[in-house]
Amino acid sequence: METVGIVGTGAMGLGVARALLAKGFAVHAHDIVPERQAAAVALGAVGCGSAMEAGRAASVVITVVVDAAQTRAVLFGERGLCGTLARGSTLMMCSTIAPRDSEALADELAGAGISMLDAPISGGPARAHAGTLTVMASGPAAAFTACESVLDAMSAKCFRVSGRAGDGSRMKVVNNMLAAANLAAGCEAMAMASKLGLDLRQVREVVNASSGGSWIFTDRMARALEGDASVHAAARVLAKDVGLFVDTARDLGLPAPMSECAREIFLDTVARGFGEEDDSAVLRRYLEIYGKK
Repeated sequence: METVGIVGTGAMGLGVARALLAKGFAVHAHDIVPERQAAAVALGAVGCGSAMEAGRAASVVITVVVDAAQTRAVLFGERGLCGTLARGSTLMMCSTIAPRDSEALADELAGAGISMLDAPISGGPARAHAGTLTVMASGPAAAFTACESVLDAMSAKCFRVSGRAGDGSRMKVVNNMLAAANLAAGCEAMAMASKLGLDLRQVREVVNASSGGSWIFTDRMARALEGDASVHAAARVLAKDVGLFVDTARDLGLPAPMSECAREIFLDTVARGFGEEDDSAVLRRYLEIYGKK
């Protein structure tokens, strides 16, 4: 039985753990939030007291934490993975971070003899639990080979972007900018529809059958209109993600007015107290502004 370590068992990491367990992998899991780690243990994972412990017996280790700072901490911090991973080991980095940060991490790990697959994931918690995520991955051929069975178990589609570190993250930054802009536009449209006296459930049905529909509109509006308070992706996280696109554009000296506008909408959503709520709370932000509860 192949053992996989997972560091970060929040909404997405927990789903990855479930998918791997369902395919017969042994999973050693660690999360700094005890309740999240306990949820993985309840599924059948072995709970670990640190990232180092989660990686000790694993053939592949997956990190699914929020940002570059957390990724660096679980790799190089106290009781981090680099304290136990041997030369020749493989790390699958699944977080959404800046491409330059992904490149830097891959270079540092390569110096320690560890291969990194830059492998951001997309699809949401439901698809994570079902093992049908989309993965956009880049890295050395040896890392793809080492992670092949794991990728097969957790994804329906794995795009092999390139052999260059950071290209997986570049692809994810592009994707998430579109997700943020689509969601912000969808929420604005729905708030306006409410102000115009239209039935929002019918609006959702019409949009989904017409040219204005998108995957994220379909997914988020269903939950928002049903009053589903569960957090699938916190608003603050998508604010961070679209900010990565803005920063990347600035690094290249390029204008990015659409992403800048989307980022401001998400930052305002966070400032209004919705940061820890599902990112569909952007609709509530618009309804507040438009004066309709």
